[in-house]
Amino acid sequence: MSKLNILFIINPISGGKDKLKIPAMIDANLDRSKFNANFAFTEYVGHASEIAEEAAGKNFDVIVAVGGDGTINEIASKVMQQHKILGVLPFGSGNGLARFLKIPMNTVKAIQVINNCKVSVIDSATFNDKCFFNMAGMGFDAHISSVFAGNKGRGLSGYVKLGLQEVLSYKPQTYRIVIDGQEYLRKAFVISVANSSQYGNNAHIAPTASVTDGLLDVCIVKEFPMYKLPVLAYEMLRSKTDNSKLVEIIKGKNIQISRIKEDAIHIDGEPFFMGTEIAVSVNPLSLNIITPDYEV
Repeated sequence: MSKLNILFIINPISGGKDKLKIPAMIDANLDRSKFNANFAFTEYVGHASEIAEEAAGKNFDVIVAVGGDGTINEIASKVMQQHKILGVLPFGSGNGLARFLKIPMNTVKAIQVINNCKVSVIDSATFNDKCFFNMAGMGFDAHISSVFAGNKGRGLSGYVKLGLQEVLSYKPQTYRIVIDGQEYLRKAFVISVANSSQYGNNAHIAPTASVTDGLLDVCIVKEFPMYKLPVLAYEMLRSKTDNSKLVEIIKGKNIQISRIKEDAIHIDGEPFFMGTEIAVSVNPLSLNIITPDYEV
């Protein structure tokens, strides 16, 4: 059997973790009877996408994102277009999609998953013209992503610290949401459109979400008094937001969101700026991805 050509695209700054030793770790643990391995390090925002596009157009069979959800997003968008296979070595701050797919956080174990090379096919989605694979949204989490992008202290602790600083001054916004033709008018702290169940770090906003059902979970976090913030955090960490009084979840395929002004949004945790009208749709079973040996 001929070997598969595999490229590891490594984001050196994701999650605030040093990755200079990653190629040596891969060399020591990758099944060389199955793979010819190559490595590339990203040097700037958007570079992973450029490398993946070039690689996908060549003879690489598998392209592995070594980073977090943002790195996965850049690479998966190109992998999907070229009908190649995505692999993941989780090295982000939250690793939402990897955790949902039960890809091990331990790097050696995650390499073993790649060695097994079980390929699953999962849904993706678009937020206006941008693809996402885990989570996209607007409101407080997008505001934090935008502020956090300029913060040198990457990592979970920095994110939590910044969130606690910003949460007291953030004001909920009013949104008009149309889901498969049904209209909702909501004042919301956050609107998250979820493909998987969680943001990352096992904080589940959409406990019943599936990446293979052809549906997205629109999660509306209602306006709430700040003393209930620990309740929301508890519900997310215990996967109980589907029964929460603070969160409304509506499943659908085609979603339009209107808001009063242009503002920040996030796509798989990375901040962007979009206008007042957002169109969201699911692209069922569109990404080939290596997962552990279980049904996704």
